[in-house]
Amino acid sequence: MIKLRSHVINWLGRKYLARTQRKGFDLTRMPFLPRSALLPLRRDGLDPVPALARRRNEHPVSRLPLPFGVNVWLVTGYDEVKAVLSNTKDFSNDFTNLTMNFGFADQQNPGGLGFSDPPAHTRLRRMLTPEFTVRRLARLKPRIRDIVDGQLDEMAARAGDTNAAVDLVQSFALPIPSLTICELLGVPYEDRADFQRLSTTRFDLFGGATASLGAISESLSYLTDIVKKQRETPGDGLLGMLVREHGEDIDDQELAGLADGLLTGGLETTASMLALGTLILLRDPAYFRLVHDSDDAIEPFVEELLRYLTVVQVAFPRFARNDVDIAGTRVSSGDVVLCSLSGADRDDALGPDMERFDPTRPATSHLAFGYGAHRCIGAELARMELRTAYPALVRRFPNMRLAVAPEQLSFRKLSIVYGVDSVPVLLGS
Repeated sequence: MIKLRSHVINWLGRKYLARTQRKGFDLTRMPFLPRSALLPLRRDGLDPVPALARRRNEHPVSRLPLPFGVNVWLVTGYDEVKAVLSNTKDFSNDFTNLTMNFGFADQQNPGGLGFSDPPAHTRLRRMLTPEFTVRRLARLKPRIRDIVDGQLDEMAARAGDTNAAVDLVQSFALPIPSLTICELLGVPYEDRADFQRLSTTRFDLFGGATASLGAISESLSYLTDIVKKQRETPGDGLLGMLVREHGEDIDDQELAGLADGLLTGGLETTASMLALGTLILLRDPAYFRLVHDSDDAIEPFVEELLRYLTVVQVAFPRFARNDVDIAGTRVSSGDVVLCSLSGADRDDALGPDMERFDPTRPATSHLAFGYGAHRCIGAELARMELRTAYPALVRRFPNMRLAVAPEQLSFRKLSIVYGVDSVPVLLGS
């Protein structure tokens, strides 16, 4: 079992790295796209580019110059983003809007929560919500600790007596959420390699990769087979629970869509947080010592990290159902609205000096998990993973440091979920 687990993790890591390094459709090389159109996806290291802050301060709701014949608005202000994300009356998430506006008619609807509207969204979310309370998730805490400890053991084994460099992304950041989600859903171990592979082409749409909505069809086809197995023999995980408690009220397509949404929403986002958050720990010894020495510091550290990094840079696109006013800007029915979560979480409306990382900052109502009806249902699970992983990492390897100069790190250029391709570290003294 241990050998199989190691094989799955190593294979997944190789696929992940191959994806991020593959040449393909790159919006940065498309001359018809103005640079300003890519603004919400651009970063300078760990920070949104300064132009995003200027846009937010001057025009928190502004038009993006896209050449698709559709009016697209960028919302960057904190209050304005909250107003859009909480308004399901005037804005729709439904997948059919993409098929009508952007020519994805041949793409399968992924289902799930992200691309659905009430009342369908309300019905599905009501089924899931009980399993994502802090109390119900507590059953996963011991397993998450085991997963984290197992990855730390593997990192130590990879480094060996020579203290060879270890890639934190492949050995730590990616396996922890992927194995946690498999535990949550109750995916049989023999299916986990295929299951995890399907998530790695879903969000990095523009960073030199060939990912597209075509990956959705493959994912849903595979997950439908998993769901059929759960129908026959319900397991102890989330899918088995949904079959036992709501079998007559939820069909296979809906179950597969929910599983796909949890997979894609919880793997790459948490993996990016783990990798980028470790970079912050390594760039300032004071932060490293804080997490190493104080259990009380871990929760505020994680919350500030979520706000500061906001790895999901833009929310699912909203489509205006009606003519609607956003902070004095008139948006017409049929227009597309993109909410910049990374821009909103640096807004001074949240508090002073939001461009600076401060792990002692009082808790903020950040938007790293979104807001409103579509707020990430797995937010507490992600917090649980981060609060377990960071202190375990720095306490196991108190002399850990980057194996390369910071300027040699390769960050994704244009990505809905921001991340770093590789983080080579030395673990010993």
